Amino acid sequence: MTSLDAYEPLVSLGTALVGGLLIGLERERAPQPTPTSSVGGIRTHALLALLGALSVSAGPSLIPWLPIVAFLGVAALVGVAYTDDVRAGRERGLTAEVSILVTFLLGILAASPAAIDPLERRVVVVAGLSVVVTFLLSAKPWLEPLLDRVSPDDVYATLKFLIVSVVVLPLLPNEEFGPLSVLNPFKIGLMVVLIAGIGFVGYVASRVLGTGRGLAVTAVVGGLVSSTAVTLSFSAHAKRDPSFSANAAIAIVIASTIMFVRILVTVLVVSPGLARSLVIPISAMALAGFIAIAVLHRRGRGAGPQESVPVDNPFELSTALRFGAVFTLVLLASKAAQVYAGTTGMYAAAALAGSTDVDAIVLSTASLANEGLPLAVGATTILIGAASNTVVKATMSATLGGRVLGVRVAAAARISSRLPDASG
Repeated sequence: MTSLDAYEPLVSLGTALVGGLLIGLERERAPQPTPTSSVGGIRTHALLALLGALSVSAGPSLIPWLPIVAFLGVAALVGVAYTDDVRAGRERGLTAEVSILVTFLLGILAASPAAIDPLERRVVVVAGLSVVVTFLLSAKPWLEPLLDRVSPDDVYATLKFLIVSVVVLPLLPNEEFGPLSVLNPFKIGLMVVLIAGIGFVGYVASRVLGTGRGLAVTAVVGGLVSSTAVTLSFSAHAKRDPSFSANAAIAIVIASTIMFVRILVTVLVVSPGLARSLVIPISAMALAGFIAIAVLHRRGRGAGPQESVPVDNPFELSTALRFGAVFTLVLLASKAAQVYAGTTGMYAAAALAGSTDVDAIVLSTASLANEGLPLAVGATTILIGAASNTVVKATMSATLGGRVLGVRVAAAARISSRLPDASG
């Protein structure tokens, strides 16, 4: 028996009551659907949750079907109130009515050991659900503007990719085949979902905040999706307007620094052992990037306008398939280099692959580390790929953005691309 079990059913009833109070507090502050109707406030929702918990607590010994009767009674009252508003011609949604039913069901769940056991877990689940429900009820003011920014193409592309990740991915064979027995369809698909998911975080942030919300926000969001896209966009702007070079340099270095953070998170998900070997060197590279940002900022930002980076939905199916193809080729090339050319071949492949797509070499190396690649070799391979990508972006800045931008970004790149010792 756990410590909380000794206080059952007080804990169950208290959890239900607190959850109802939390939801009711939000409903109390919410605008009324119509001037003459009520959505139920803090007392109503607290009593509903308590009613649900009491119906379960009393049910086994008194009336087994009491929870069903109580739920039908609450649903009938909600239906009568809603029908009356509809007949009176009052326009309203169903959020208030659904929140009442959800509150009652949370009360039932709080007192149902058959549904979730032990008691500690049930308390955490009910409390967490109460917080989530309260958040959803209060999120309307900022959810509606977000929906206005979402285009039909965004929804369609996201649904296509969800079909691939939720329906197609589990059906892929989880076994190695092909040259060097390194190609696993399920693992390849999983890597595609992982990297697209990280990119989607940046994409959602760009939709919520807007990519023109400021230099730092734009650069961070762009770095989550593609630091190369940030480099191309800001370099083109600096070429058109040389006074923007200082701002562009800061944005490019911010995005490149975020890339290091993204690398570490990705490796941590795929290969925790390799991530431990990378924590110090990648953190050092990221720290060097932040120092470079501070130096560039201290020298003074340009007075040019803010730049908006075009961010495509990373859940677009064609983009995901292209990355899957690139990842497969890099994985095969890395394994071949390891087998036929040893460590030197791995490093050469990393330098070449990193010049075009750092995510592919990072994921392929992490996958090989899970199959026996020495951690020191894997860490150095990823660092070489990251350094190669950084140098290429510095070259792009100088080529596409002009000498002033190129000098600033190259100076930062020299600091952040120095490879710390990854052998220890």
